Amino acid sequence: MTKTAARPAAPAPAVRPVKAPSPSGDRGRRRLADQAHAYGFLLGGLVCFALFSWYPAIRAVVIAFQKYTPGSPPEWVGTANFTRVLSDPEFGAAWRNTLTFTLLALLIGFAVPFVLALVLNELRHAKAFFRIVVYLPVMIPPVVSALLWKWFYDPGTGLANEALRFLHLPTSNWSNGADTALVSLVIVATWANMGGTVLIYLAALQSVPGELYEAAELDGANLFQRIRHVTVPQTRFVILMLMLLQIIATMQVFTEPFVITGGGPESSTVTVLYLIYKYAFLYNDFGGACALSVMLLALLGLFSAGYLRLTRSSEEAA
Repeated sequence: MTKTAARPAAPAPAVRPVKAPSPSGDRGRRRLADQAHAYGFLLGGLVCFALFSWYPAIRAVVIAFQKYTPGSPPEWVGTANFTRVLSDPEFGAAWRNTLTFTLLALLIGFAVPFVLALVLNELRHAKAFFRIVVYLPVMIPPVVSALLWKWFYDPGTGLANEALRFLHLPTSNWSNGADTALVSLVIVATWANMGGTVLIYLAALQSVPGELYEAAELDGANLFQRIRHVTVPQTRFVILMLMLLQIIATMQVFTEPFVITGGGPESSTVTVLYLIYKYAFLYNDFGGACALSVMLLALLGLFSAGYLRLTRSSEEAA
């Protein structure tokens, strides 16, 4: 018999080492997936914000350099709109009234909510009731609130002068006097908007540790010293942010002068935003209105950037 040669055994296939999954890679993929889901939920809000905030702002900047009339094609005019607005006699009065309104609002409308929050924070009974009372003006529509105050300020039969007559005090022209109209509007704006500010201050005050007040009392600090050395430093960030927001809001005041005084008397309550309204809807000059809007936007943007930089520098120094 012939013997068959034994075939050599086939080599075993090489086994490739299996790499363990990278923890950092899995973590990165999970983070991307979470971010994709988050942006997916935010997409609707971002689209609405872009359509109703970013696009109108960009469109206004473009129209500021155009002669724009509805129904006719726009015409590029460069800086002519800005030149025309700057030469308007009401331009200086509008900015002067707006800055005065802002200053008065800081003196009155910034201090009053903080004092009310301090009082509410010290109450032991009926806290919820007084919070509702303070917040109630915010729930009233701004136009309705302005109409109520217009009747309240009526020099003939208004409640303000009736109360002064009852107390045998001299009456006032209130919103009908050139020297008192702006202060009257500041009072209206303070009353209508202080509710939300009071609640924010109240939340900040309740976050201050009670041990700090107890230590201050043991050191013999009185009420004003506790407010100065404990309350204000502990709520400084909230105070600074609310001050910035209030300045931005008061620089854009419109409802009160539009409803109560109509910019009068003698243009004493014409504000920048009210002048923008006049250019757009009374003069049919959308280019001038947008030019004035761009000026206001630039001023508020520069102020906000400088304010945030100063506050950040002070916080770092502290």
